[in-house]
Amino acid sequence: MLGSRQALHRVALGATSLATLGLLTTTTSKSSDDHIPSLGYAWTHTGFLDAFDAKAVRRGYQVYKEVCATCHSLEKIHFRELEGKTHSKEELIAMAAEIDVVDGPNDEGEMFERPGKLSDPLPKPYANEEAGRAANGGALPPDLSLMAKARHGGVDYIFALLTGYCDAPAGKVMLPGLYYNPYFAGGAIAMPPPLQDGQVEYADGTPATMSQMSRDVSVFLNWAAEPEHDERKLQGFKYLTVLGLTLAVTGYYKRFRWSTLKTRKISYVN
Repeated sequence: MLGSRQALHRVALGATSLATLGLLTTTTSKSSDDHIPSLGYAWTHTGFLDAFDAKAVRRGYQVYKEVCATCHSLEKIHFRELEGKTHSKEELIAMAAEIDVVDGPNDEGEMFERPGKLSDPLPKPYANEEAGRAANGGALPPDLSLMAKARHGGVDYIFALLTGYCDAPAGKVMLPGLYYNPYFAGGAIAMPPPLQDGQVEYADGTPATMSQMSRDVSVFLNWAAEPEHDERKLQGFKYLTVLGLTLAVTGYYKRFRWSTLKTRKISYVN
């Protein structure tokens, strides 16, 4: 009996030590990150039944196309996915036809160029990874298709990063070609501030301030990471509505069907 108690005591002591070590490791890991966590901002699409703002998505696509697309790609987004979100089908057909796509092989076994179609992905800024690295000093600009899901904070992180450029604090030495951004891990980022006031001209007349453009392109990249967002919420609402009605009908039928048995009285006659 004494040996069993000692064994249990050792097991409990070991478990406590491991838990304490894990807590200290987690705390140290979080506190060692040399950046500021992004704040939570009020977005119009984060509610239970809220959809993306189509106007913001369209403006965000314009910012991406005119600014971000010079370095970053959106490999997982095709022209057809923009239909009804940023442009009409006719506009997208015309936009896709402006680019030349290498296709093939043809009947002679040769590759050829053709006008773009709705089924084609958005064009890449570089022909291949090597060209991208050569144009950016050895660093490859990341693809932005899933950036809103690949970073902690999601759309909040993207907006904070775009608007967070500032002068480095005293004692922070920045290497040539790097810029200080407290929201980026390490505080030093190779991408220069990408947005400036008036850099694009919105077709709907919205003032193109740096904050507005950052907000719009953040919404667009959030949509690009989950283009099924609106449809998923709509289907979920329909499912819950049907499930609720079915539950109500089932509950009523159960009470009605078994009410005679529940109210039955048994009389014993001698």
